[in-house]
Amino acid sequence: MKALQFDRPGSLDSLRLLDLPAPSVGADEALVAVRAAGLNPSDVKNVLGRFPAYTTLPRVPGRDFAGVVLQGPADWIGAEVWGTGRDLGFFKDGSHAEQLVLPLRGLARKPRALSFAQAASCGVPYTTAINALDRSGVQAGTRLLVIGANGAVGRAAVALAHQRGAEVVAAARRPEQFAEFASAGIATLELGEPASLPARLKAHFTAGAEVVFDTTGFWLPAAVELLAPFGRIAVIAAPVDGLVQLPVLALYRRGGSLVGINTLLYDVGDCAAMLAPIAAAFDDGSLPLPPEPDCRPLREGLSAYAEVNAGRSAKLVLLND
Repeated sequence: MKALQFDRPGSLDSLRLLDLPAPSVGADEALVAVRAAGLNPSDVKNVLGRFPAYTTLPRVPGRDFAGVVLQGPADWIGAEVWGTGRDLGFFKDGSHAEQLVLPLRGLARKPRALSFAQAASCGVPYTTAINALDRSGVQAGTRLLVIGANGAVGRAAVALAHQRGAEVVAAARRPEQFAEFASAGIATLELGEPASLPARLKAHFTAGAEVVFDTTGFWLPAAVELLAPFGRIAVIAAPVDGLVQLPVLALYRRGGSLVGINTLLYDVGDCAAMLAPIAAAFDDGSLPLPPEPDCRPLREGLSAYAEVNAGRSAKLVLLND
């Protein structure tokens, strides 16, 4: 089978498109023909060696997938499935290949409303978003500010929170990206000077945000000043060195909390359970469908990785012919 594989970390030069033997399938596993596979920044960071505690080599990268079951229990043969998980691409071969082996508990039926490419674009963004909302206590009526709402995780968080009935403000740097939110009746905030954010947020939340979800890792110090008493900040990213100066005095005076969100704590079975209600919401129309992503054939995977590494923010999906 065709697959992307790397055998040493530190450079995208180690990533190659190879012909590999078809994977073997155990008694408690299923074989999936991968139709589409999402390409996430974490996949690129994996090849670059940012996850040494997770990754064993040589390895086929890729966490997110959508495809069709080829081998497994009789009632799953031919089923359209989707998924993601910490094991894929790190200590088991991942989705950037023509075929993928999954444990049976990792099988989750793909939403009928989504194309394979749409479904493959959802894994990491939607499981990250739902984990952030759940662990920071977002429910109906919660005042939520999503920073970096134009990214894949931010869009997912805005949509899922809006579905729950939260009061959502979507914040991003470029106002031309706000049209999609305005059409859905979601308030927006243009990110500018951090010092001006508290006053401008008061136009939406006079008492501050109960939850701030910073999807960028660069607004954590400013987020403290946006919190209501006993507010929570969910964070999923940080600068490369992992260090941020945090105004702890302001945080504890508000009774505030930090919630770290890391989907690499969840395997494909855990993520299958997270994706089940999301699939139902896509199919019953209560959750807006994600846009069709930009796609590249797997044979152009090396250049696709280079695009993401160069800072591309729009979602990319790899397709098998």
